[in-house]
Amino acid sequence: MSMSSTVVILRPRLSNAKRAGDTLQLRSFSHYGLTKAGRPRSLLSSIWTPTGGVSAALRESGHERLIRAGFLRQTLPGAFHLLPLGLRVQRKIEALLEKHMQSLGASRLSLSSLTTRDLWSKSGRLEDLLPELFQFVDRREASLMLSPTHEEEITKLVAKTLHSYKDLPLRLYQMTRKYRDEMRPRRGLTRSREFIMKDLYTFDFSRQSAVETYHEVSKAYRAFFDDLKLHVQISEASSGHMGGDFSHEFLLVTDAGEDTVAICDQCSRCANGDIVKQLSLSSNKEREDDGEAYEQRRDEKQEPKDEEDKDHVSGEKVSVDGSSRTLCPSCSKGSLKLRRALELGHMFFLGTRYSEPLDLRVRTPDGSQDPVPVQMGCYGIGVSRLVGAVAEHMSDKRGLVWPRAIAPFEVVVVPSSPVTPEAVEFYDKLVDHGNMDVVLDDRSETFGWKMQDADLIGYPITVVLGRAWRDGATCEVQCRNLGIKEAVAVNDIGGYLEKLLSQL
Repeated sequence: MSMSSTVVILRPRLSNAKRAGDTLQLRSFSHYGLTKAGRPRSLLSSIWTPTGGVSAALRESGHERLIRAGFLRQTLPGAFHLLPLGLRVQRKIEALLEKHMQSLGASRLSLSSLTTRDLWSKSGRLEDLLPELFQFVDRREASLMLSPTHEEEITKLVAKTLHSYKDLPLRLYQMTRKYRDEMRPRRGLTRSREFIMKDLYTFDFSRQSAVETYHEVSKAYRAFFDDLKLHVQISEASSGHMGGDFSHEFLLVTDAGEDTVAICDQCSRCANGDIVKQLSLSSNKEREDDGEAYEQRRDEKQEPKDEEDKDHVSGEKVSVDGSSRTLCPSCSKGSLKLRRALELGHMFFLGTRYSEPLDLRVRTPDGSQDPVPVQMGCYGIGVSRLVGAVAEHMSDKRGLVWPRAIAPFEVVVVPSSPVTPEAVEFYDKLVDHGNMDVVLDDRSETFGWKMQDADLIGYPITVVLGRAWRDGATCEVQCRNLGIKEAVAVNDIGGYLEKLLSQL
């Protein structure tokens, strides 16, 4: 038998390579591996980040930056594909929401996106919301819809299992996709036809305990927005098609907002609705095409009031006579000013709005009367809308500026020359040092390109490994949010970054 040698040619997979002209360049992670001791390394060469090919607009919006930085792509009007960096941001928002929902003792579930016309007819909301509903008929001629919200479904579900006051209170939440047939989808993720919401539904026996729950959720929501370093304004609001006894909105005051609110410049009380309509009549500000006057302002937080309290701003108490100053009816000292704002969250005290028609009732403690309807509340935060809102509100001329809590990565390490084993070792030591979410830019691009890309993506901290680092002395740390650009000794870098991150 003759012996022959066999030559095996290993060709790189296109997913781990990229073309440059006529040559195929292997991504640099092949030199040092994707893992260390079984732990995955975060390498930009292994993450799909399509950041090229989209030119910057003269006045670039946050949504346009999200596209240019490779966070998302539009598939059709009002619908978007979330790319790896965008998905990391979304998952961090969800993890943060999960922490605050668990602090309320809420259990997570996932409701179906399908619902029926019959159920919505029973609740009395079908006709009001019909134009916004995605509807279809299945092969059995059943009329179905894609849920824009889940009050009917959660009430129906709980009504089948809840029978006694002893089963209360109950708190359930979900994070799921919702669908709304918007007539004019616009502004990217802030007004889309498919979106992700966090919904919390609460069930209490008495009205008093339901109001107490309402305030507990308000505190949890404020803590969530504080974690994001977003200074939201809490405003009384109309309950609209949702129904119920009273509601409050969590608003981000920004010139990218869709709504107009009136804010006192002394006590920071905030209101929308009728009071804004009255003020708008006397406003001499320039208006955009949609007729809303606006002005940007940094706002403060306020405690939502019970419906019985009378010290909140009310449109019925204000008379606008065309004068240049409109007195705040709450503090009688400050002036009311119109501001543009974007709704990020909403709380509704539903009372028996859904439990009554959908027959969610429980037995009373004494058992001497018929079962009574459960007191309900629902609370929502727009997860995908929040991604778009932060992109609009927290950016500068160089790119996005993510808050630490939801940044795709907290720290990016950018070598000024091709990646070496020493650069990988530096990255590994940073990861080993503590609880830092670090990524290494090991792509075979120029140093200038990678620095511009880091600014565009908006990492909170950039660590540059330049000539001084190669000499074993220092590396450069940049933080746009704090205005820091400083040389730090290599031996001190871990502690320095931890201290810096604690300020973000």
